[in-house]
Amino acid sequence: MKLSQTGMGSTKLNNIDEMYPGQSILLQTGQLVQYGAGLFGYNTIPLLVRRNIEKIIVDTLNDYGCMEVLLPTLQPDTIWKNSGRYDHYIQDGTMLITESNKGTFCLAPTGEEAMVEFVREKLKSYKNLPVTFYQIGEKYRNEIRTRGYLLRGKAFPMLDAYSFDKDADGMEKSYENIRKAFLEIFEKIGLKVIPIVADNGAMGGKKSEEFMLISEQGEDKILYNEETGIGLNTEILEREDYKEYLQQEYGIEDISGYKEIRTMELGHIFQLGTRYSEMMNGKYINQDGKEELYYMGCYGIGVSRTLAALYEQYLVKNSKGEPCGFVLPETIAPYMLQIIPKLENEEKKELAEKLYKRLKELGIGAIIDDRENITIGAKIKDVKILGTPYIAVLGDKTEGEIIEIENSLTGEKTIGTLEEIVKIMITKKLKIH
Repeated sequence: MKLSQTGMGSTKLNNIDEMYPGQSILLQTGQLVQYGAGLFGYNTIPLLVRRNIEKIIVDTLNDYGCMEVLLPTLQPDTIWKNSGRYDHYIQDGTMLITESNKGTFCLAPTGEEAMVEFVREKLKSYKNLPVTFYQIGEKYRNEIRTRGYLLRGKAFPMLDAYSFDKDADGMEKSYENIRKAFLEIFEKIGLKVIPIVADNGAMGGKKSEEFMLISEQGEDKILYNEETGIGLNTEILEREDYKEYLQQEYGIEDISGYKEIRTMELGHIFQLGTRYSEMMNGKYINQDGKEELYYMGCYGIGVSRTLAALYEQYLVKNSKGEPCGFVLPETIAPYMLQIIPKLENEEKKELAEKLYKRLKELGIGAIIDDRENITIGAKIKDVKILGTPYIAVLGDKTEGEIIEIENSLTGEKTIGTLEEIVKIMITKKLKIH
């Protein structure tokens, strides 16, 4: 990527939001654009980071035997009336609707109804089960209190998956399969999450867990046991039967050793049982030729929430302790190296172009800062604004084709010829993949 083509000018940060400094920097530098409360546009690099997150999700779920589909986000109101949830969503103002001469349509806040509609004519026999379908697409909720920029918006990309099984035992196996997949997904992204005991709430069903990131920016408070690594949402304690529920479903008998911490929810998984298949007549024919209800599970990851958490988690500060940008993990950064040539030096400018072209040919993401009328010092600061893991400054300190690269996080430097630097970048790419 050539920075001159992005329209990015020299950046200066002012009045950074103390609660959400990472996203505040993204907004100030034009990497996010706010169109209204809870509505955001993505510039190139955050969009590519988002796509890398989505690729990790897709590749991992495929490895775990799931099937990707895509359902419409604009849906007729009839499927929501069939499930009985239409009135609830309309009354609490969550659902956005539009009326036309062809009927009333809804912008989907979630996907259970559409998925049952999707599978009803496909999963007719016990021979078709078990199966887990998933999609990544936009969801829409008319949040009255948008908060935390991408953390709680009105339109947001989301991974939602749904398992269909013959019985409760099969549902539990599918649930455990996706639970393992989610833990692997967040590990690959570079976020250490804790699966915690949660209340199913309005979703209904038997059992659920939230995937929480320990963060002072989170909206949730959980009870967490550092020794066992087990946590539970404090909402659980509002249940009259919480002691029996914890013991029966999770084997937790004593919570006296748990302490309260603040967390950010990034994912949630549920065992739904037959609730939605019963409401929407989701049935299959069993081995005896009789109709049975699907046993369902549902599983979600907030993609934009995960993106926001990633930027907040990998925030870096300057020598004064002030937030100044990011250093994204190599596994998720769309560009590995940012090349800054001294444009007045034709030899260095040519060398930079040669390095950039060589990396591009090898499929290694690189940025060349070819912007004019901006000092090298300002360009170096912008490396952290964009979150690039490595930087190469081609100035007067080195001679010939010798290039120095620096780790943006540690400051560790490596010197080599162009081809030696290319080999280092190839090695780093191979380690990621």
